[in-house]
This record gives sequence, C-alpha cells and structure tokens, in this order.
Amino acid sequence: MKNVSLKNIQKDIVSGIIVALVSIPISMGYSQIAGLPAVYGLYCSILPVLIYGFVTSSPQFVFGVDATPAALVGGTLATLGIVSGSEEAKAVVPAITLVAALWLLLFFFIKAGRIVNYISTPVMGGFISGIGVTIILMQAAKLFGGNAGTGEAIQLVMHIAGEFGSFNLLSAVLGVGTVVIILVAKKFIPKFPMSVLLMVLGALATAIFHIDRFGVKLLPHVDKGLPGFSIPDMSVVLKNPSEIILLGLSVAGVVMAQTLLAANNYANKYGYKVSNNREILAYAAANAASAVIGGCPLNGSVSRTGIADQFGCKSQFMSITASLTMLLIVLFGTPVLEYLPVPILTGIVVAALIGITEFGLAVKLWKTDHTEFAIFVGAFLGVLLFGTIYGVVIGVILSFIAVIVKAVEPPRAFLGVIPGQEGFYSLNRYSNVKKIKGVVIYRFNGALFFANINTFIDDIEKNLDDNTKWVIVDAGGVGSIDVTAVDRLMALYKVLEKKGIRFYITEHEHTLNDQLREFGAGEFVEKGVVRRTIPLALRDAGLDRPYPVDEEEEQAVSGEVHEDNERLAEIEWAFGEDADEWLEKMAAEMADEIGSVKKDEKNVIVDAEKHAAWGRIGLFDENELLERLEMHLFDDKKYPNLDIDDIEKRIDERRVVVEKKLAQINPDAIQMLKEHRKQILDRMKLHNPYAYEHMMEQKKKHYEHLKKKDPELAQKLKNFYNLSDDDK
Repeated sequence: MKNVSLKNIQKDIVSGIIVALVSIPISMGYSQIAGLPAVYGLYCSILPVLIYGFVTSSPQFVFGVDATPAALVGGTLATLGIVSGSEEAKAVVPAITLVAALWLLLFFFIKAGRIVNYISTPVMGGFISGIGVTIILMQAAKLFGGNAGTGEAIQLVMHIAGEFGSFNLLSAVLGVGTVVIILVAKKFIPKFPMSVLLMVLGALATAIFHIDRFGVKLLPHVDKGLPGFSIPDMSVVLKNPSEIILLGLSVAGVVMAQTLLAANNYANKYGYKVSNNREILAYAAANAASAVIGGCPLNGSVSRTGIADQFGCKSQFMSITASLTMLLIVLFGTPVLEYLPVPILTGIVVAALIGITEFGLAVKLWKTDHTEFAIFVGAFLGVLLFGTIYGVVIGVILSFIAVIVKAVEPPRAFLGVIPGQEGFYSLNRYSNVKKIKGVVIYRFNGALFFANINTFIDDIEKNLDDNTKWVIVDAGGVGSIDVTAVDRLMALYKVLEKKGIRFYITEHEHTLNDQLREFGAGEFVEKGVVRRTIPLALRDAGLDRPYPVDEEEEQAVSGEVHEDNERLAEIEWAFGEDADEWLEKMAAEMADEIGSVKKDEKNVIVDAEKHAAWGRIGLFDENELLERLEMHLFDDKKYPNLDIDDIEKRIDERRVVVEKKLAQINPDAIQMLKEHRKQILDRMKLHNPYAYEHMMEQKKKHYEHLKKKDPELAQKLKNFYNLSDDDK
C-alpha cells in the first residue's frame, strides 16, 4: 500500500472497478474448470484479493482465480473420478487449495523466491508472452460463441477448431470488434476507459435489443449472498494423499513461478522492486483465505494486471477497490450480471493479453543478439507447448547455456595506437588506429578458464607473423583464472620463448598474480612476464614513445600526449558503423540551433554544439561536424533569414581554433586531419555535387572577402586547406 496517494487514488479506484467487472466472467469460468460452482469464482475475488492487496510488495499486480491452477485441479478431479460441481468436489477442492497454501508457506521459509535471480529478461519476456498467447487461445472460442478451452497450444488449437460448430456471427462481430476497438482506442485515446463503455453498451444492447435471442451468450444466473467460512476437511487428503499432496506442490510451484516472473517483469518495466519472499507470503495468505471460503487455488493474473496497467494503476488500492466492488456485486448486483454479453467481456480480456506480450523485445533481440533471441523463443515455446513450469525450466537452462557460451566466447580485440592520443584502441573499431611494429597487443575480457583458454591461445597464434617480437595481453577484464588455463599459458609462454617472442600479461588486478603463484606459475611473476600496464611492458621490450607503427614507418606516435577532454574520434568509438549517421544528426541539431539565434551573438558555433544531444566532442569529430554543418546551413529554404557570410566566418574562425589545438597535440594529427578533410570533401562531391559546388562558391567569396578584411585569418585558412591562390 506504499504508493497510495491522493494523486493516484482516482486511477486506482477506476482500475479496481474495471478489474472487478472483467474478473466476473474469468473467475466464474475458471472456477467451473476447477470443479466448483461458478459463483465460487466471485467469492474468491473478495477476501483473498483483499488480503493479497495488503500483504504484497507489488504496487500493481492483480491476484485471483486463474487458468493454470484451475486446470491442474480440474484435471486431478477427473483422474480421481470426482464429478465437477458435486458435494465431494466442493470438499476436495478447498483442501487442495490449503495444501498449496502450506507449500507456498514452506517456500517462504526456505526463501525459494531466489530462483527469479537466475532468470534473465529474455526468459521473462518469452515466459510472459507464452502465458499471454496461451490464455488468448483458451479464451478465443468465446469470441464467436464457443466455450473456453484448457491445456497447451496444440490442444487449444484443436479445441478452437472443434468449437467452430458453435459459431455465431453476431457473437464474432461483438467479440472481435471489442478487441479491435480497444486496441485502436489504446493507440489514439489511451486514457479513455473504452472497456467500461463497451461493457455498458453490451448490457444496454441486451436490455433493449435482447441480443441473447440471436445466439449471443450472456453470463449465467448467480444467486446473491456471501459464502460461509470453515476450515477445509483435511480428511479427504488421507483418502488420496500422494495425488493431493503432489498436486498441491505442483499448484504452489506454478503460482510461485508464474506470478513472481510476471510481477518482476512489471517491476523491471516501471523501475521499482518487489520482495520475492514477501510475494510468496502474499500468495500463501491469499490461497489460505480462499481455502476457508471453500474456494479454488488462486494465482497472479497477467491479463487483469494488463488491464489495471492500461488504466494507470499505481497502488494496491486497486485490489481493495476490486474486492469491495465484487462484494457489492455479490450482495446487490447479481441480476445485472445476466445482461453482460460473454463475447464483449472476452474481447476485453484478449485485448489486455495482446498488450502484455513482448514480441517487440523478440524483434530487438533478433537484431542484436541471436543467442538471447533463441532464449526468448525457447521460453515462449516451452510455456506454449509444455506449460508454465516446463517453460520456466527450459528458459533457465537456456540462460545458463548462454552464460557458458558468452564465457567461452567473451569480447576480445587486438589493439593499436592513435597518433596524438593516449591509450590503446581496437584495430577493428577505429579507422585511424595503427599497429605497433613487431607487437601483438591482445585484450581479453572475461574469466580465463578451461572452456575458453583454447580461444585465447588460438587468437594469439593466428595473429603471429615473422615480424612478431612481443606479445602483450591486456588482462584488465580477466578477473580469475583456473589451473587448466594456467597450464596452457605456461605452455604458450615456452612455445613463444623458443620462437624468440617475449610474452607479457598486463593491466590486471594484483589478485591474478596471487592466483598464478598458487597454481604453480610463479615464474611469470619472478621473470617479469606480468607487468602493471601496457606501456611498462613496451618499455621493457625497449619501445618508448614515439612507438614505431606498421604501414607508415616514418610516422610515429608522439610522446607528447594531450591529457584534457579533447579526445580524438570519440564519435567513432561510441557509435562504430553508425558514426556518420550520428554526426549528420548532430549537424542538423546544431543548424536548427544556429538558425534560431541572433546574428550578433558570440560563440554561436560552440553554443550550438553544447545544445546538441551529445554536447562537446573531440577535435577530429568537430572538424567533420563543421563540414556537415555548412551543408545544412546552405539550405536557403530552411534558413532563409540566416546571414551565411557571417556564419561562414564564424565557422572558419572555429576551424582555426581546431587547428591550433591539434597542433598542440601533435603535428602528425594535423596531417591526419587534412587527409580526413580531403576524404570528406571527395565524398561530398560524389554524393551531393550541388551542395559541394554551392559550399565551395561560398568559401571562395568568403576567402576573397577575408583577404581584404582579415588577411591574417585568410592566410591561416589558406595554409590549413593547402590552397593555391586560384583554388576555390
């Protein structure tokens, strides 16, 4: 109840009323599936829901009579030969419910909720989607006049096909139409209570047009009044102890797994936390309350939680409202229930279930990580084809497999250097990284153990050549190592030593040195194989700045390193292959910012850059950004009132600043900048010749203008661009 507030209480009350109304057909139907009279579904939606609302730590989850526990109980009654709805069933079912509550209480004491810590987001997403689709298949036949089904996907599809013999066109129009209307309303008028309106319209249609005469099913008659309270007769358990005790365990396992996963999924979605152990206590208390009123086992309801969420539920005042609403219905409103069309109520449930599926997550995983996509699909199909418990088990197993796969194939890279920049960078990530001559620098991120040591060694051996003299391992991401990996490292060290190649391990925590000594590789420490940093290893190898690099032997990495925030090629580091696209976006943002400022404002370029989403960027990136910015600003239609000459001057002044700062870093950086600039202009000329010609014409005018007004700046720009007097 911690989120109850005057600000949210109105939405919580509305959510509770809607949940209660939608619970009527669901609870009555599943109560019958569990072997009890339909009215017991309403009874179970009063006291148990109230108790759950006060005990749970989830501010928005809905608890009530639900599909899976009801199907488990109903199936067991059939196995035991107990007739559904009989006096014997009314005695056995609450006893089963109490046994399930006791199992849940045991789970609370042993803190079984910790299982959720081992379930990943793809498992949760697949699990919730599987439950959603399963319940949709259970309810689907009711949309066109049939009856609800039970079981898993294949059985449910066969059931739907069999129910087409009961097809009613008006029912199908009402049911499917309800789903479509709610989904459209959710997109365009999400705050409008469309579900309530449709229920009212359905009741009016029955009262005025008597749609039941055309074959539309209505809710059955329910006698008003409250149930009695009594402790279930546990002697019935002694007649079939193994069946009922094991059934209670199965029900408790389903309730815990399904509800905890769904509750945590909502918690992750909205950024709050639930106490798994307290949740299990809430499940136990609610089921115990259901048992003393003669009810069936209760479970978290994904469909009704989706409805509550749709109406902005923020606290468990929703559950209190729902239980009190159901109390009033049972006491005074049962005659009204008979006017509610089943297809419309079913359509409301199906629309809510469509909203809770997470196929958007599946699409995202397919684009980014096929392993995690497989986990999502595995959990989804597990629930759909084999049921809740098997879906969870399959998902957890797949998660552990994914952990093993990622441990065997961790992120790793070969490193080089960027002229004028401190540090070491991936050769595959950056276009201007150079490999240090004769040196293989290998970064490995992950625990080094028996399952991935072959990957580690194979990577290094494949990158050796006749010129390799030193191998340096960046072990900053290696938190631990096992004895198998140590033995293989020793073997690699000796093989490299015979080839005349020096081997180093660097950048790791001191604990790794302790592990090496404990596993018999103290030689690494004693002979200086381990070094604190890569530069110290290079120094031991006889290599100091400037480091000699491959491909361009005359170019070296300067010993003068710029230590402030003017980092080079940061956009490429951050966005990789999307760097060009992102710079274009930033240029457009800056152009809009510049287009809105006053002409005489100072530092207009820098200020615009600060207002962009990324903020200030490095010098190399800024050089390219200025080129893209010019292209945008030359759009006369978008910025007709902009003083292009003034802006061009400011851009060129900024270029001079960039040149000056780069010159302080390293002369090599200036040369790289000029080469990079030529590539930009060539690309612009190829892909957008009109903009290129327009920009160069402006530059020519500006240059001629500068020669008269600011010859010093004109000369600097001429030098910067390597222009001759007749160059545009």
